[in-house]
Amino acid sequence: MPAANNEAPLPLLPGREISAHKGDFGRVLVVAGSRNMPGAAYLTADAVLLSGAGLCMLATPESALPAVSAKLTCNTFLPLAENSHGGLSPGAVPALLKAAVERDVVAIGPGLGQLPDTSLAIRKFVTAINKPIVLDADGLNAFAIRPETLLHREAPLIITPHPGEMARLTGSTTRDVQSSRQEIAADFALKHKCIVLLKGSGTVITDGNEIHINRTGNPGMATGGSGDVLTGIIAALLAQGLRPLDAARLGAHVHGLAGDLAAQAVGQISLIATDLLCYLPKAFVSLD
Repeated sequence: MPAANNEAPLPLLPGREISAHKGDFGRVLVVAGSRNMPGAAYLTADAVLLSGAGLCMLATPESALPAVSAKLTCNTFLPLAENSHGGLSPGAVPALLKAAVERDVVAIGPGLGQLPDTSLAIRKFVTAINKPIVLDADGLNAFAIRPETLLHREAPLIITPHPGEMARLTGSTTRDVQSSRQEIAADFALKHKCIVLLKGSGTVITDGNEIHINRTGNPGMATGGSGDVLTGIIAALLAQGLRPLDAARLGAHVHGLAGDLAAQAVGQISLIATDLLCYLPKAFVSLD
């Protein structure tokens, strides 16, 4: 296993040309949310634009759309066919495939739910598209029974599991994952030809050949929705042209830095995921 490289300079986005237009900074499709978890869609999609992507379409089950669209003023929307529980159904796949054609990056998973038909829809969609993907939350859970399915993808794949999700993907336990974080993440990345961002204290980012440890962030970020923001950040950086490993590294750093800035302002106890959105601009400005 390669040693963790904590001396590598942080990857950064290039400066913006004076003649640039929104198409230059990438088009992201976010597939997230459900009737019971519309906030996940909001957090992910808002993070995409706050992290510099030029355009973001949010695809979410139809019954979740009113709550989410009331919060998002700069996104476009794609209402999706849903099951009786207000979650993604396989009937949504054709619309998603059509939408993905015109997008540069897809972020999928937050708040979609784990009902069997939703997981089936996720698997059908992810395995059918040749686009860079950031796969998180219920997107990961959909592949827990057959993670080898991900091997057949040619386009870049970044997965962002927490230790429990990593345990399900590897058929191990959360305790096993936490005791061998770098080894398990690197082994999975190498075997499945993807980037693994294993969340937690000292987030591990690896492609199996390089291992990086993120040092920003604090315990106040252990709150619902924090990971949804991270998914949106990474998707936006990927859409702006960073190579997948660099997008994951910079995304983890900025996400943690926004959390540190938020904690300075509101404290760790009261920190919630929307605070991360509020402090993303300051986090990016500090990189300049």
